[in-house]
Amino acid sequence: MGKLQNIAMSAVMLSAVSLTYLGVAQWQSSHRVRPAAAPVVVGEVKLGREPVVVAAMQAPVEAVAALAPAPAPSRPEDGYYSQLRTKIRWVETRMGGDKLMTPDPDSRMLLAKSAAQRAGLHEVGLGFKDVYGIINAETSWVPRLGASKNGTPNLGIAQFEPATARALGLRDPNDMVEAVHVAARHMKEAALWSADRIAGLKLGAAQRAEKLREGVSIYYNLSSRGRSVWNGRNTAKLPSETQKHILNARIGAQQAVMLDAQLQAFSQSEGKGVVLASMVR
Repeated sequence: MGKLQNIAMSAVMLSAVSLTYLGVAQWQSSHRVRPAAAPVVVGEVKLGREPVVVAAMQAPVEAVAALAPAPAPSRPEDGYYSQLRTKIRWVETRMGGDKLMTPDPDSRMLLAKSAAQRAGLHEVGLGFKDVYGIINAETSWVPRLGASKNGTPNLGIAQFEPATARALGLRDPNDMVEAVHVAARHMKEAALWSADRIAGLKLGAAQRAEKLREGVSIYYNLSSRGRSVWNGRNTAKLPSETQKHILNARIGAQQAVMLDAQLQAFSQSEGKGVVLASMVR
């Protein structure tokens, strides 16, 4: 009885190997992959008294390569982003006792101005200082991993959740150049939403500009459900984290104006120094 069981099991194994071979052969015939594939010995079984070598066909290398994900198609902005990355300079900073890296002041301004210009933020009453402010509110310009209250990861310098990044077409939230530019486009949507929410309020120009920016922070910081309660008059009733975001974005925008003035003054003085040096020579 034991001998019959061994013979039956051997027959089953040989049938399985045959089916595997047939499946690979059918796969090859339905694809344009023609190089011969060498059999790979995987073991042997005994049919009666004689050992029988069991082999399976190895899938061609081309077949394995065909299963790999295709590279993402190039976009018009990719070349521009690549050039911009070469201009970014990093410096060390400390946060909570940890040594982290942050773009230097020139790099921050370069990114903020580029992102604002390419997103057309001037069309909705915003500018580079607002991009700077939002990134300041999110990460203080120090790229890192964060998390929402529900545990959803917030990625990179602009702290995008994975789902939001995908919806906005952001391929890599940890790519600082692309993330800041996508954040600016997101801010444009936020400004349009904010303007609609405060449209019915009687506000002066300065008050409207301030409320518009409040709405941008609210849109960026809260979910669609959370932001839906805002009507332009109840900011104080929003979560403390959102109110802190509004404040930090405002502070960051003020820092951007001062930083830009300092960098321009330094650039002009440096230029004067070069001219003076050339005159002395």
